[in-house]
Amino acid sequence: MIKKYLTVLALLSSGALAAQGTFAPLDNDYYDLIDRLDIKGYTGNIIFTSVKPYLRKDIAILADSAAKDSSKRFSNVDRRNLEYLRHDNWEWSNIADSGNSEKAILKYFYQKKNDFYQIHTKDFQFQLNPVTYFSYGKDDFSIGGASATNSTYINTRGIELRGDIDNKVGFYTFLTDNQAEFPQYVDNRIAATNTVPGEGFWKGYKGNGVDFFTAGGYIDFNITKHINMQFGQDKNIIGDGYRSLMLSDYSGDYLFAKVNLKVWKLEYTNIFAQMTSDVIGSPPSGDTPYPHKYMALHYLTLNLCKNFNIGLFECITFGNVDTAHNRGYDFTYLNPVIFYKAAENGLGAPDKDHIGACFKWNFLHHVSLYGTVLLDEFNIDEIKAHTGWWGNKQAFQAGLKYIDVLGIHNLDGQLEGNIVPPYTYATYSFSRVTDYSYFANYTNYMQPLADPNGANFYEGIATLKYQPCYRLTLTGKILYTVIGLDSAGLNYGSNLMLSNTTRVHDYGNFIGQGAKTNIAYLSFTFTYQIAHNMFIDLTAIVRNQKSDYAPYTYSDKTVNISFRWNIAKRLQEF
Repeated sequence: MIKKYLTVLALLSSGALAAQGTFAPLDNDYYDLIDRLDIKGYTGNIIFTSVKPYLRKDIAILADSAAKDSSKRFSNVDRRNLEYLRHDNWEWSNIADSGNSEKAILKYFYQKKNDFYQIHTKDFQFQLNPVTYFSYGKDDFSIGGASATNSTYINTRGIELRGDIDNKVGFYTFLTDNQAEFPQYVDNRIAATNTVPGEGFWKGYKGNGVDFFTAGGYIDFNITKHINMQFGQDKNIIGDGYRSLMLSDYSGDYLFAKVNLKVWKLEYTNIFAQMTSDVIGSPPSGDTPYPHKYMALHYLTLNLCKNFNIGLFECITFGNVDTAHNRGYDFTYLNPVIFYKAAENGLGAPDKDHIGACFKWNFLHHVSLYGTVLLDEFNIDEIKAHTGWWGNKQAFQAGLKYIDVLGIHNLDGQLEGNIVPPYTYATYSFSRVTDYSYFANYTNYMQPLADPNGANFYEGIATLKYQPCYRLTLTGKILYTVIGLDSAGLNYGSNLMLSNTTRVHDYGNFIGQGAKTNIAYLSFTFTYQIAHNMFIDLTAIVRNQKSDYAPYTYSDKTVNISFRWNIAKRLQEF
């Protein structure tokens, strides 16, 4: 089905204009630079910040435009950051010397600041970079009154390559081989979920370590001047928050086709994806085909005025088999302009649909307010009656970003709150083996597609980031979560892999029910950029978890030092 769909789109693209290039990999620090430009009023209709990743071409256009502003809106550090963005996306910059190195190495290497090796001709562009992530640290943890200390490490080696052909087709590949031993709280999640956060297939490695291979890649091209098509294996984000209640990058990569329309003051995104429903073996065996699940998503975002944006979201997930037939990807959901709930009812299918709305309001060139409402199921009469009916599942997010806090250049803060009721994102099923509705829950590779906490929680997030000079960034974070976990084999609504039919009760449900667990996560990171996209990180993490259910109570204190080259920080903030 996907091959046929791509063939049609390829034919449509035969008369395409220039390619829009590749996308900048998801990276909180990198994308924060663009958020600052957005809040200062520069993104306009070039970049819609609630749809990530961003095209490198758009980042270059934005950086070039902002660099021409001679006002005092930018600090010296801001201007160095703009220069960094231009160098990193030099192939799309209109400034002649963007990306040029002062001196190439052996004439062929690092002719450009961000490219280990590059080829640039009229019809072909190719850029290759090594990828490394070496980290070592200590984790002091306590469980049930017993304390211990373990070493932690990350050993990542790989390559990143990108380019375009005939100025029409862009391509990107990211390949890494990884071995790691994580802090105890991450090990606990691996043991509980049979997954490595943010990854797919994995296996054990030397005792408590894990071994996994990360492989992502895609092609992209223009169908028309305003419509871009992307096909490959990667991640996407929908939302402006630190977390996303709609679509986050927490789970592993997945196969998808994305069609993006950007015209006038709006952007319309369609994502059609194939994901992994379940894994077999602990760790996964890799010898048995894993069952698939599918997702179809529509997201429309509109700039109502220069500084106010709204978004409308709908998504449906569904399985591929049941006891009667092999269903596959349902062609009905390929319709890019249909309302999914109506389509689902017409099919008589037990699929999982969500709708939502969000907004973002930038003002004073320093502040951004944003929020999201996501509807899973709801009944107005039950809401009015305050019965705690299990089917009323409405999630909420509210947040604020404040840049240049109190007039201090490049000191940025963010506050955010998220509320997700029990059983949100989960679905019903009667058999893990034969019932395809089991695979309709909002997960990929058994990991949430939205907030990493799943459901049945509320959380508060506070971050503060300071860049006193171009190469140095200091980041502090506090996350506080109250979540109701399962105990005594009962389903209290936090685990998205459990069927709604196993819920504890129909009425009297509330957020935090079950084994009430309080999680306090604090981190501080010192990051120094040695050279373009080459970083040293010093990180300290304190995580305390207390629960009404004794086995869920433990604490971690972790310190590590990392060397990164052409790769984002590996964040495990849950």
